Amino acid sequence: MPNPTPPRSRTSRSLPTTIWLPDPDEPAAPIPGAVLPAWAIDKLRTDFVDRPAHEPAPLLKIAIRDMTPGMDARIPVTPFTAPADDEDSVRKPSLLLAELHPDALPAAPTAFGDSELPGAAESDWPGFFHRAHRLLPADGLLLLATRQRRDAGRLTDPLGILIASARTAGFRYLQHIVIAYGRPAGDRLEPARPADTSGGVAHCDLIALSAIRHT
Repeated sequence: MPNPTPPRSRTSRSLPTTIWLPDPDEPAAPIPGAVLPAWAIDKLRTDFVDRPAHEPAPLLKIAIRDMTPGMDARIPVTPFTAPADDEDSVRKPSLLLAELHPDALPAAPTAFGDSELPGAAESDWPGFFHRAHRLLPADGLLLLATRQRRDAGRLTDPLGILIASARTAGFRYLQHIVIAYGRPAGDRLEPARPADTSGGVAHCDLIALSAIRHT
């Protein structure tokens, strides 16, 4: 008898991780207090999104540095506009970049709360993701820029917690991009770490999420 067909693996295939490096003449480190270097934001607006002739896409950047009450009123907002922008694209942006300072990130899943109903919490991280989902149009992109931090001497990675909460709010996980804090020099990288990074951190992470609208 012929051998039976082996069962197909049920293990899901992971999405690809992309590594971005600056050009040799680009400042590799972000400005103080920021997560993404300027060259990476430029690349997001041109290469990452499908734009004709590499015209920069409109982008709204917010910087989240804490999650204490009233944080919405303290979030710095920086719009990146393009010459072809119209009122609709400014009023309802399709590209939202949230730079998350490591000190504002949760260290454990319980930091997101134990609400039984998705979207019930309108504060802290669950509230942030639901508000971001309401702001974006269908297929609009939420880009999370963050990096690891050191807790009790150990580096912690918040990406799993953030992605899980974003999915609950109605986002689809698209891609993980690693952005190096270093400048290419031959076959190696010259580190250019920001002063406010934890020891051992030489990159930041960019998570791309797409807003899902059910009809």
